[in-house]
Amino acid sequence: MGMSEEKALNVGPSGIEVAYERFGDPGAPPVLLLMGGGAQMINWPEGLCAELAGRGLQVIRFDNRDTGRSTHFSQAPAPDLRAALAGDVSSASYTLSDMAADTVGLLDVLGFDGAHLVGASMGGMIAQTIAIEHPHRVRSLTSMMSTTGDPGVGQADFSAIGDLGAPPDDRQGFVDWQVRALRAVGSPGFEFDEAAVADRAGRSYDRGHDPGGMLRQSLAVLASGDRTARLRSSRVPTLVIHGADDVMCDVSGGRATAAAVPGAELLIIDGMGHSLPRALWPEFASRIADLVKRAEEARLTR
Repeated sequence: MGMSEEKALNVGPSGIEVAYERFGDPGAPPVLLLMGGGAQMINWPEGLCAELAGRGLQVIRFDNRDTGRSTHFSQAPAPDLRAALAGDVSSASYTLSDMAADTVGLLDVLGFDGAHLVGASMGGMIAQTIAIEHPHRVRSLTSMMSTTGDPGVGQADFSAIGDLGAPPDDRQGFVDWQVRALRAVGSPGFEFDEAAVADRAGRSYDRGHDPGGMLRQSLAVLASGDRTARLRSSRVPTLVIHGADDVMCDVSGGRATAAAVPGAELLIIDGMGHSLPRALWPEFASRIADLVKRAEEARLTR
């Protein structure tokens, strides 16, 4: 099923290391999975990767900079989140454009002229940025539970997540915190798989738990501004998926993304929050596979 984890070296303009894993037929259309803030590639569930591979796709999941087993920017100046939220983003070490360039650099190392991008949350923002800045490398874009960077949409509901506090430093404390956090932001219409969440949290802790990395990524998001106007000139075939019950990124973010990208398809799912519930994996996979098929056919007839 999955090939073992591999490491790409000297990736992109920053020359970083990127940990990645491939699933499915290496001759099939490549689909790159981009994860959200502080989250590692294992947050793309193996079962969802298998669903995608089973629909004739080649799946690549990877750790963004500052997560898991990819390069961490631990020597960077400390990010000042409070100042950034007030509009001073001078403490950001990098932006989403840098993370987009990392991702394009991974395509270079893997030898892909282009790929189909599937991004969740911050990963959706990175994927949108790639579609804007490197459009010739993007065959299709699926933006999930994400937003445009317009501060008026896609907001978090802090009453739902405000009392979580910072994650503890010890392994069990971190696992328990992740279970609480994902219960708070998860999908109320679907079963909460506590065992799977706890297992993934433990593996994340062991692979490279980095609270500073998550902060630096948050600053990158805040420092990257509003993509709406640039999304309007995108010609990339686009699918937007969003949960109607997302408290981490309000559904207005998905609506705004689909409204901005010409011809984008919008799928809003009742009962879905800021998570990837197992019951939805077949639907996610078939929607993404349909988009890939249409985009591949259009590319071959151009």
